[in-house]
Amino acid sequence: MQKFKILVTRKWPKKVEESLIATFDTTLNVDDKPLSESELIEAMKSYDALLPTVTDPITDKIISTSDRQVKIIGNFGVGFNNIDIDSAKNNNIVVTNTPEVLTDCTADIAMLLLLGVSRRGSEGEFHVRKKEWVGWRPTHMMGTKITDKTLGLFGMGRIAQAMAHKAHFGFRMKIIFYDPYFNDEKTIKKFNAERCENIDDLFSNSDFVSLHCPSTKETKGIVNYETISKMKKTSYLINTARGDIVVEDDLVKALNEELIMGAGLDVYEAEPKVNEGLLKLKNVFLLPHLGSATTETREAMGMRVYENIKAFFQDKEPRDRVV
Repeated sequence: MQKFKILVTRKWPKKVEESLIATFDTTLNVDDKPLSESELIEAMKSYDALLPTVTDPITDKIISTSDRQVKIIGNFGVGFNNIDIDSAKNNNIVVTNTPEVLTDCTADIAMLLLLGVSRRGSEGEFHVRKKEWVGWRPTHMMGTKITDKTLGLFGMGRIAQAMAHKAHFGFRMKIIFYDPYFNDEKTIKKFNAERCENIDDLFSNSDFVSLHCPSTKETKGIVNYETISKMKKTSYLINTARGDIVVEDDLVKALNEELIMGAGLDVYEAEPKVNEGLLKLKNVFLLPHLGSATTETREAMGMRVYENIKAFFQDKEPRDRVV
C-alpha cells in the first residue's frame, strides 16, 4: 500500500499509534498540545488524511483551504459537531467517526454522575480528605435514593439505551424518554419505557434527567433556565452528551435558587474552561470529560479510525462514514 501521509492531532493510545505508523506515513503530536487554526490549515495542505479529536474545531475556513490535499477526516469520537459537515460535503471530503465502541463506558459515567451527585459522593470524599468527618450520625450528609425513581432520557440512542438498561434492571428505575426520531417498539417494551410527547413533559416528570442528544442547531442551549424551571425541586440534571446543550449560567442560577437538587456534568459549554459558578457549588459533581476514558474504549476508538482510514485508501467504503 502507498504510504499516505496522515496527521494525528493529539496523543493517542500507543497501540493505535503503532498501527498507524506501520501502515501510513504518520505524523504524531508528541507534545499532545492542541493545534492552532493556522497549524490545521497547513495540515490540510500537507497531508492526505487528518485525524482530529472532538475538541479540535475543524471549521469551514480550515476545510476550504486552497491547495488542499486532505481527502478524509477521521474523527476520534462518536460526535462530530466539531467538524463543519456541510463544508466537508461541499469540498468532497469524507468524514468518519467512531460509534458503538464507547457506548457502555459513557453510560457507566452517566450512572456514576447520577449516583455521585445524588449520594453526595464528591462532597463526602472531600469531607474525609479534609479530616472533617467526626463519625457516623443519623442526619449526616443525607442524599437521595435512586432505586425506584424515574429516569428521564433526553435522546434514546445507543448510550441512552445502555444507561436505561443499567438503571432499569440494576436499580428498578422507571424509564421515560423524549426522542422524536426513535420508534423501536421492541426496545421501548424491553425497558417498559414511556414516551414523552415533548421536553416539558420529560423534565417535569423525571427525578433524574440525563442528556443523550447530539449537539445540533436545534439542541444547542435547549436546556436553559426556562427548561430547568420545569423540573422538580428534588430532581437532578446529568450531562454526558455535549456541553453546549446546557446554558451553564442558567444552570448555575437555577442551582443557586434551589430550583433543582443538583447536577452531574462530564462535559462543558466551553471546554476545558469550567464555569466558575459551577466550581463554587457543592451540589454539582464534576468530571473532566471521562465518558470514554478507559484503556479498552480509547484503543477501540482509535482502531476504528485506523480501519476507516485504511479502507478509504484501499478504495473501500469506510465503515463509519458520516459524509
